[in-house]
Amino acid sequence: MSTETTASVSTHILDTSIGRPAEGVAISLSARSGSGAEWVALGGSATDADGRCKDLPALPEGTTHVRLDFETEAYFDKKQAEAQQDAPRVRDSGAFFPEVAITFAVVPGEHYHVPLLLNPFGYSVYRGS
Repeated sequence: MSTETTASVSTHILDTSIGRPAEGVAISLSARSGSGAEWVALGGSATDADGRCKDLPALPEGTTHVRLDFETEAYFDKKQAEAQQDAPRVRDSGAFFPEVAITFAVVPGEHYHVPLLLNPFGYSVYRGS
């Protein structure tokens, strides 16, 4: 039985359209204690060159639900601008998913690694290790 009183969270993003980590994506972390409770914004960070976000804020004691908000629109806008510099082409403007919000339940003492597999027109998440 765990003696930890809080859960912990980490994440990373892989851009599956280019087969590389997604660098510079802003991520916000929120938590609540119970399904009817209000969300409390805890802060955030951004992904590094390896697509990882290693410095998310700690969860408060009593957290039962966590929400990760990924700001994907600015990332894809930057990628589109870079691609057009190299080889101009027509593509839909903006991201189909300008943000991705992932909500999941947690229990004290557990670590939750939640990878986001991302491309301009879809995404997938899972509980990693």
